Amino acid sequence: MTPAARLPARAYLPAIVRAEFDSALDALLALTLPRGEAMDLLVASWLSVAPDCLLATIDGGRPVVVLRTTDGRWAACNAFLHHSCSSHADAERRLRRLLRRRQRGYVACLPAVVVAFASETIRAAD
Repeated sequence: MTPAARLPARAYLPAIVRAEFDSALDALLALTLPRGEAMDLLVASWLSVAPDCLLATIDGGRPVVVLRTTDGRWAACNAFLHHSCSSHADAERRLRRLLRRRQRGYVACLPAVVVAFASETIRAAD
């Protein structure tokens, strides 16, 4: 694992939209997160100034994100941690390569330490 001191401050990763909702809780529940875990994640996110993106794992380690769209809704997305980048432009290029016909996507921005920890946790579960 890369030491936290060597990680960039932010990590950008492609996320493909599964559905959009009016609340973050509805988006988390649509991703099949148990209600208790979804509520715990939301409450923990309140410690952040503006929680615009939440990362979780489902189905034995599959990463998903819930992020706020520009129009104020919440998008439930599949996240691609192994495609994380240190710049927004690189993540947009990777997202364009991942998108299929009629799919939409966003670039999620999270602290690099969180992405690195989630990647290691998923790798250890395999």
